[in-house]
Amino acid sequence: MLNELETLPDGLLETPVEGLAGLLGGPTLVHLPGRHPQPLFVTVLAHGNEGTGFYAVQSLLRDYRERELPRALSIFFGNVSAAAEGLRMFDGQVDYNRVWPGSPDTDSPESAMMQRIVDTMRARKAFASLDIHNNTGINPHYACINRVDNQFLHLASLFSRTVVYFIRPLGVQSMAMSCVCPSVTIECGKPEHEYGTQHARDYIDACLHLSELPQHPVPSHDVDLFHTVAIVKVPETMSFGFADADNDLRLLANIDHLNFRELPVGSRLGQFRNGVDGLLDVRDDNDQDVFSRYFRIDDGVLLSASPFMPSMFTLDERIIRQDCLGYLMERLLPE
Repeated sequence: MLNELETLPDGLLETPVEGLAGLLGGPTLVHLPGRHPQPLFVTVLAHGNEGTGFYAVQSLLRDYRERELPRALSIFFGNVSAAAEGLRMFDGQVDYNRVWPGSPDTDSPESAMMQRIVDTMRARKAFASLDIHNNTGINPHYACINRVDNQFLHLASLFSRTVVYFIRPLGVQSMAMSCVCPSVTIECGKPEHEYGTQHARDYIDACLHLSELPQHPVPSHDVDLFHTVAIVKVPETMSFGFADADNDLRLLANIDHLNFRELPVGSRLGQFRNGVDGLLDVRDDNDQDVFSRYFRIDDGVLLSASPFMPSMFTLDERIIRQDCLGYLMERLLPE
């Protein structure tokens, strides 16, 4: 499935994201030389509807068209077939950011492809790894890490002072690459926001210019660190919608406005239809059901049962079905 190239394909710097499938033919790993031989590894389009990473890379490489890169650069162009249709992934297709090493999925061709990529980047002694994403709800730009480690925190804080530590879901790129080199996921807001592209482009460029990642701690006043404590999903058997929708669960019409706001106990998130005895699927880092720790239902109203901060809550019903409603976070205080 994987194309692996040592030069940039002709036309890539002019091709829109929708045309990548025709140009590349499928998922493609491109290795480009630079002044420092240890490569920066960048993944774009793990989800086909998240084009910011691709356009950031495209902009950066245009600027270096006549110049040597400060550091070798390896770029993985992921689900280009879904990108051609503007979709996160096709129905029935595996999620390209859930099948990296460490995923329960060890048998699919995609998981074998991701293992090959990790092995390749380990052999090339990758310097650092960036996985670039967008989200559909209202969120600030932030970075995610899978290890609370000084080098990881320095890499993350170079993008944003808001940093999220998580170990679920499994099978994500940054967690797999964390066994090879310092790694981060960066979330660049909605794909239609041009600032996200510029921010990601400048961040990649800054990482290319790093000679090393510091070992000393990041000053506590330079970072706001949060821990993802639960994933919230809507059960497949439960219908849902927003505002006045006639469904089992009516979520707040602006639920994505709650993202990165610390909610007090008793905050309202939705309303169950009369007679519906349903619970959201809320799982912690150990895959344990923790609905009652974070939520309660009072006369059909869905309320928070403890303080938490939502992230990545979305109004996109297809994304909710394919992935999740969002995540719950708590502030992680420095030791």
